[in-house]
Amino acid sequence: MKLALSTLAGAVALAASLIAAPTLAADQGIIVYNAQHESLAKEWAKGFTKETGIKVTLRNGGDSDFSNQIVAEGAASPADVFLTENSPAMALVEAAGLFAPVDADTLAQVPQEYQPSSGKWVGVAARSTVFAYSKDKLKEGQLPKSLLDLADPSWKGRWAASPSGADFQAIVSALLQLKGEAATADWLKAMKENFTAYKGNSTVMKAVNAGEIDGGVIYHYYYFGDQAKTGENSKNVGLHYFKNQDPGAFVSVSGGGVLASSKHPKEAQAFLKWVTGKGGQDVLKTGTSYEYAVGKGAQSNPKLVPLPDLQAPKIDPATLNSKKVIDLMTQAGLL
Repeated sequence: MKLALSTLAGAVALAASLIAAPTLAADQGIIVYNAQHESLAKEWAKGFTKETGIKVTLRNGGDSDFSNQIVAEGAASPADVFLTENSPAMALVEAAGLFAPVDADTLAQVPQEYQPSSGKWVGVAARSTVFAYSKDKLKEGQLPKSLLDLADPSWKGRWAASPSGADFQAIVSALLQLKGEAATADWLKAMKENFTAYKGNSTVMKAVNAGEIDGGVIYHYYYFGDQAKTGENSKNVGLHYFKNQDPGAFVSVSGGGVLASSKHPKEAQAFLKWVTGKGGQDVLKTGTSYEYAVGKGAQSNPKLVPLPDLQAPKIDPATLNSKKVIDLMTQAGLL
């Protein structure tokens, strides 16, 4: 009789737990709005699922597109997690009050300089601004000492960028924070006069490689990714790191955050903890994204210039103002 009662009680408890707990296996698992590189996010999702059994559904798109979509969806967003390439998109969602605080254990895995002071999201990777230059056209002594030098008339028609992309807009957001609105507006006005527009950082690099333009402002990983393949689009390209806390030494933090409206907050937080932990950061060391690992004690790909050697300016990524950047770039005729 005791055995029967015990069995019945166990069955009731099991049924109650099945009703009360969200059944991830019955749906898409956690839904990640992914604006990071698709291949990198796939590796993260695959590793997390293998270790935890929790399914991850990736919906891929762009930084700005997803951040604006999340703001429009509000509490009705189906997303559990948002991953970006650049932090201004994270700051936009944070300003709308749509992130849940990141678990303390996760924040503890990432140094302060790679997370916002608010703790509403966390850095998952990073990329460095560089000046990619034609080794046939420029020697070391002819390279710009500062990003600001590219406003000089001597650079007219000699440098390129992709102003419509979130990558370059993140660089401008750093300039805005470091130098203020007036100086940024002046630099953008001079940029309009001096630069050549291309669509995409890889296209900028190809143009530099082909000798169409002396140099261009891009992120570092385009060069290393091409070098790891055939090198055909970068064989004549050199990378110049501005260093010295210059705006051109800006290191853009890729972010991850859990939506306050997540239907699976526990699993979403677990995913973010895994990505910023050893498993997720090791993917950056051994994978093909060539982005920097930002976790404490994590090692980046050995081909990259070590993060401390970049001498990046200190910036709170939570304060990068993407809306103001868009306004200023539009006023300058760049968008």
